[in-house]
Amino acid sequence: MFSLYNFIQLNNYEIMNENDYKLASAEWGKYVSDYPRIANLIPTNYIFELSSEQIGKIMEHNKYADVCAEVGVYNGSMVLIFLPLDAQGHVDKSVVEYQYTTLEPLKYDLRLQETKEFTVTKNAVLSSNLTKVDGNTNTSVPVSEQPVLDQDIAVEAIERWRDEGMEWFFRECNEFGGQRVFRRFYIPMEDLTHPNPEVLGIKCSFGLRHNDIYQRMLVTLIFISFHELLQEGTNQATISNTYDWAKPCPPVCRIPEIGS
Repeated sequence: MFSLYNFIQLNNYEIMNENDYKLASAEWGKYVSDYPRIANLIPTNYIFELSSEQIGKIMEHNKYADVCAEVGVYNGSMVLIFLPLDAQGHVDKSVVEYQYTTLEPLKYDLRLQETKEFTVTKNAVLSSNLTKVDGNTNTSVPVSEQPVLDQDIAVEAIERWRDEGMEWFFRECNEFGGQRVFRRFYIPMEDLTHPNPEVLGIKCSFGLRHNDIYQRMLVTLIFISFHELLQEGTNQATISNTYDWAKPCPPVCRIPEIGS
């Protein structure tokens, strides 16, 4: 039984202890094969949120190339629990407080913005008597400095999750007994850290997308970041507030200690 008051909220982020993490993770294990319980737990239009303070704490305690977000059920709600990993991908037992975020309704409309700036280079060659002998114009598309998920693909995956997410769960629960339902997600570190422009916060939505390797639809997490300088248009690189998706486990389970 979870207490309604055994979590701490500081500076807009929440933490739980190791025992609560284990209970929450085990509770999700009871849901994965029970479609009616999942349908009541996960409205497909709900999202997760991460504040800049919480992102900083997650990064501070994670030394591995990927961040691991364990799925749990805590105080009757779905949560993502961020496990502190050492450089080898093992859970760092010296960290006793785990950051987490709760699935909740979206309070405001989300504006997805992708800005591409192009450089036009115009060349002209004048002869010694000032006669134009050659000329051309080149338009160059910048190479993004950040891992960008194309906005149209992101929107399509989010809309497919909203419209077909429960159908995905129904099939997984009834045909496969929940064995293929995700238990955790692996998130590349660079998807959470963007020093310039600064990330003020991240909203995270489930998405549903076909995977060519596994030849089936997989659930992913799509991170929508909000930048301090997003609309100023001063950077010649591509700036986007939509980034890569996380890898679900199963089937993609590659972290040494908890990946099996």
